[in-house]
Amino acid sequence: MADKTKTPAPPKPVTVATLLDMKRKGVKIAMLTAYDFPTARLAEEAGVDVLLVGDSVGMTKLGYESTLPVTVDEMLHHTKAVKRGSSRALLVADMPYLSYEVDPKDAVRSAGRLMKEGGAHAVKVEGGKEVAPTIKELIRINVPVFGHLGLTPQSVNRFGGYKVQGRRPEDAERIVTDARILEAAGCCAVVLECVPADLAKEVTKRLQIPTIGIGAGPHCDGQVLVSDDMLGLSESGPTKFVKRYADLRERALKAVGEYCREVREGSFPGPEHSFSSEK
Repeated sequence: MADKTKTPAPPKPVTVATLLDMKRKGVKIAMLTAYDFPTARLAEEAGVDVLLVGDSVGMTKLGYESTLPVTVDEMLHHTKAVKRGSSRALLVADMPYLSYEVDPKDAVRSAGRLMKEGGAHAVKVEGGKEVAPTIKELIRINVPVFGHLGLTPQSVNRFGGYKVQGRRPEDAERIVTDARILEAAGCCAVVLECVPADLAKEVTKRLQIPTIGIGAGPHCDGQVLVSDDMLGLSESGPTKFVKRYADLRERALKAVGEYCREVREGSFPGPEHSFSSEK
């Protein structure tokens, strides 16, 4: 008699069309940064919808003071690692500083590498109407693009620091206008970073494409956090919009300290961690 037990079908890969459908149905999108193979594996197993290989890798993993020094080659290195650890989540790679702002041809080459060599499904660029022509050029060659408005870290020197954007009425209106321009240019989603919650709600209501918030309140279609921040791996304390779901740095410090102590006192390795000769 045939075995009627059915093997569950593997979960369907998340695509840009999936995200649009989630917005229409009111299903929130969970997005998280990943910079390496094990984090990607863990995030997928936990159910993350979108993995972002952010240029925040410069600060979290490479020791830079900002995202500005990050290169396309460094983004490629980390995107490849994340790709090897993911099979279901939509993989988005940041376009690093000066890889797309000056010449659309540079943007095409950089995005092409991140997709063809790195395995990304989409790229993310910062800015509003000034990057719309570049976005259109990327869409023309079939590169899905995420926009990024509000606090755009690549503009930190112009902003004079990491500050909330869009508090003044004229600034809020500019962000709303830029969001609609990005949608018209062909973006498949827009990240809103460090903007007032009521402004993010207004942008989300006006757009047909999903909004992904980080420090933008609860009304966006999804949320994104830096994995090192939410896992408590960062040395500095969390900013206002970050919720720490674990304190792994403290646990790691304790574990490494215990290891050092046991090595120095000679209690590690013990017999259970050692091999004997054959007899």
